Amino acid sequence: MFLSLRGLLQERDKRAKWHGIPTLLQKLYESSHPNSDLSHAHSFLKVLSSQLSMEAMSFVTEDRKTAQESTFPNTHTFDLFGGVDLLVEILMRPTLTMQKKKPKMNDDLVKDCLSVLYNCCICTEEVTKSLAGRDDFVLFLFTLMTNKKTFLQTATLIEDILGVKKEMIQLEGIPNLSGLVQSFDQQQLANFCRILSVTISEPDVGNDDKHTLLAKNAQQKRNASPSRAEVNQVTLLNIPGFIERLCKLATRKVSEATGANFLQELEDWYTWLDNALVLDALMQMATEEAEQSSTESSDESSLATSPLRHRLPQSMKIVHEIMYKVEVLYVLCVLLMGRQRNQVHKMLAEFRLIPGLNNLFDKLIWRKYTASNHVVHGQNENCDCSPEISFKIQFLRLLQSFSDHHENKYLLLNSQELNELSAISMKANIPEVEALVNTDRSLVCDGKKGLLTRILTVMKREPPDSSFRCASCRAKIVTQEIKMLTISQYVSLVLGATSYADQMFLLKRGLLEHILFCIIDSGCTSRDVLQSYFDLLGELMKFNIDAFKRFNKYVNTPEKFQTFLTQINSSLVDSNMLVRCIVLSLDRFESQTEDVKVVEVLSECCLLSYMARVENRLSFLFRLINIINVQTLTQENVSCLNTSLVILMLARRKAKLPFYLNALREKEYAEKYPGCLLNNFHNLLRFWQRHYLNKDKDSTCLENVSKISHKKYKGMRLLHFLALLPPSGQR
Repeated sequence: MFLSLRGLLQERDKRAKWHGIPTLLQKLYESSHPNSDLSHAHSFLKVLSSQLSMEAMSFVTEDRKTAQESTFPNTHTFDLFGGVDLLVEILMRPTLTMQKKKPKMNDDLVKDCLSVLYNCCICTEEVTKSLAGRDDFVLFLFTLMTNKKTFLQTATLIEDILGVKKEMIQLEGIPNLSGLVQSFDQQQLANFCRILSVTISEPDVGNDDKHTLLAKNAQQKRNASPSRAEVNQVTLLNIPGFIERLCKLATRKVSEATGANFLQELEDWYTWLDNALVLDALMQMATEEAEQSSTESSDESSLATSPLRHRLPQSMKIVHEIMYKVEVLYVLCVLLMGRQRNQVHKMLAEFRLIPGLNNLFDKLIWRKYTASNHVVHGQNENCDCSPEISFKIQFLRLLQSFSDHHENKYLLLNSQELNELSAISMKANIPEVEALVNTDRSLVCDGKKGLLTRILTVMKREPPDSSFRCASCRAKIVTQEIKMLTISQYVSLVLGATSYADQMFLLKRGLLEHILFCIIDSGCTSRDVLQSYFDLLGELMKFNIDAFKRFNKYVNTPEKFQTFLTQINSSLVDSNMLVRCIVLSLDRFESQTEDVKVVEVLSECCLLSYMARVENRLSFLFRLINIINVQTLTQENVSCLNTSLVILMLARRKAKLPFYLNALREKEYAEKYPGCLLNNFHNLLRFWQRHYLNKDKDSTCLENVSKISHKKYKGMRLLHFLALLPPSGQR
């Protein structure tokens, strides 16, 4: 076909400005027949590669133009005349032969084929989608990762392809996956994590909190069997030594950078580097240079012997390590949130991930400098965070997943801090919590401070309401996310069965006063950050008379108390967990009138006095019921329903339930909308029964936060509520 068109192509080439690409493809095709000498084909490919790489480089360096905003004529021409299909055929040719001994292709030819395909993917999304549709080619690419010389090019191409693939790849379909992963050195394994992150994460369908519980319940019924992502997670966990190697990668140390210009140097380098491709290439060159003079090693020391490695700026080495750690921590975080969570938890504790991260905290994770306003480009096209910001966020997300509702949360402390918790329990003459007693002291943090205490220090140092933003998504405030995640560590520590010792441990470190400052005096307006503050404040104060005494000491003027109430009332979706804490605590304290200290605080605390007034509790109840309905219930606002239910259950305990329900009915008539509140609540309660009472995990969470047993929730059957509610059709 090419021969008959040669003259036509050459003539058309001049007018269409194809730059000789069709002719070069013709020569490449003719010189790449089976059993032919591919050295000639390689020479033609090199010429093509230089033309295409220029376009790819312009795409990643010129203001990061999108494919829709720019045109890439050479890439388009290459694909139009079958160049992509031809390279795929050349690469896969050894797999098509019937010979027992498969012919081996030249490594440099393979690398150039992969590089050209990757450049085409960068410039033309349709090429990426086309390759993603070829399952045979995708699985074949994994076999090329066994060769260290072609690993980097293969990994970057796979990552790009999987990013657009409609159906998630099944890892168990990769030939000898276990052997492949075990053959990787640490640098290769870190790179491989970038690929794994696509294969073990559930497809992003938007903000999880914004999806209604009705929709989630329906989806769970439709998808009863494990998803592909869950199956892939199990596949990875079955690879011997996989988690242990990830823990070593996450916690290995890197040399410190020195000099006052470190941060600017780091940012300048990373601005030039895109998707770590150039950096990885330089590191690969360093490794290859080292291999020529020494025996290959699988750890970081092989790079340390390389002259090129020493010529690279120190900041590049650190960025290199940070970027890999981000990917490793992400994979560990996803596995921690999966169905095999308990297995992963046990392994992470056993391999001392938490102590290792604690040792890196000051030197790498949270350096002692103030981040500049200069924003550098990151890997995600929707977010231009610096690598260090990404590292902080991923680190905090991992710790949140690790400590949330799990007894291993005490591994975030050191031995001295654990002893302090024990001493607090002994002084208060209360038993230690079982999780603390069962904590393996050999697996906790080393040094003068545990990881949780270090996080508290940086939390208090971060601005309450920062304006540091991502350049490409102005609405997202990066430092606020760091702030929220930092706060979440403390919520995770005390969430669950309320521990007086945990609360006092944090109260002694001034956490309550810091939170009140941020809510009342700092001018913080971020709803997400304030919600985290409210949640933590609720957990710190729940059933703790000392915390309420401290609150009253800080909020010592009517103006401060009014500001506090204004913040609460501005968004009950964000603050209702705190409202629930106050209501539950008040109920507990009112039953402890023989305690002089409790009586004193009850009489003096402005917050308890405010909530003790029935009209104020009813005001909260009206609004909590009115801001939600079954159709709008989400994971974010369902707590409003739980809080309203707690208020009514406590009223029932005091034989005041009819009074509260009648108050709701009177409110309806006052609003001239009979049935609006009670009908809505009727529907919410029926949904609540279906959603919670048959789910052990959700029910346990409710029991922990309210101190109302699951049996009482189930035994009540809500008959008292339903009997007094009007028929659903009444208005």
